[in-house]
Amino acid sequence: MKTFLGNILSGPEHDVAADAGHVNPPARKGFFTDTSVCIGCKACEVACKEWNHVPSKPLSFSGASYDNTVQLDADTWRHVAFIEQDGESSAPQWLMASDVCKHCTHAACLDVCPTGALIRTEFGTVVVQEDVCNGCGYCVSACPYGVIDQRKDDGRVWKCTMCYDRLGGGLEPACATACPTKSIQYGDLDELRERATARVEELHERGEARARLYGEDPTDGVGGDGAFFLLLDEPEVYGLPPDPVVTTRDLGAMWRQAGAAALALAAMGLASFVGRANR
Repeated sequence: MKTFLGNILSGPEHDVAADAGHVNPPARKGFFTDTSVCIGCKACEVACKEWNHVPSKPLSFSGASYDNTVQLDADTWRHVAFIEQDGESSAPQWLMASDVCKHCTHAACLDVCPTGALIRTEFGTVVVQEDVCNGCGYCVSACPYGVIDQRKDDGRVWKCTMCYDRLGGGLEPACATACPTKSIQYGDLDELRERATARVEELHERGEARARLYGEDPTDGVGGDGAFFLLLDEPEVYGLPPDPVVTTRDLGAMWRQAGAAALALAAMGLASFVGRANR
């Protein structure tokens, strides 16, 4: 575990909402996306746009299979990837997965925001206050997943909020509600992790040896994700980094090294001044 000025920068963190200052917060909420049952219908994309009033984008053929949204960005908060595999050792197959902001335990976007536009909610999620965002873009480069993005017309950043307004009313996020196969599951994060582990074991028993979890481990480089996945291939196949690390992990060491360098320069300057005075 690494800390800086009282803030935990990496490693397991038991209660992110309480550490952010919320008093008696509810159990941390999250997403478990089981890609083994995703059918690529894009109902989650549509529900997300409708509920959150996310602007539509002109439809066009990307040349990347049937995937017309291509990636997460300021106007696509849920993205369903279509991955066609040629089946060199088996029959051709499709891998489909609905990607989303990971709501990291250690969220670099939140750490680097100079205006406090990015906040940790009582549910443990990370949301953008668009009326506070100044469009500096620091969070864009800080995100280890390349999720957060600026909208070109005003420069502010936008991303998944896990439907914060719905959670406050006791509702599930729009994407999870719309998913017809329950590929997207919402609930208490600890319970989702237990459910996901059981699901992987079930798939292994059925002969799907490639099934593995991604982002569920509290000891990983981001302290575990609030939105994690069951994958049927390597993370890179889905466009996910294999070993994401929070970009502010070494912030404390960086400041200490900068301070040491400044002291060394000051000492050199003082020695030079004293040396001249003694001549």
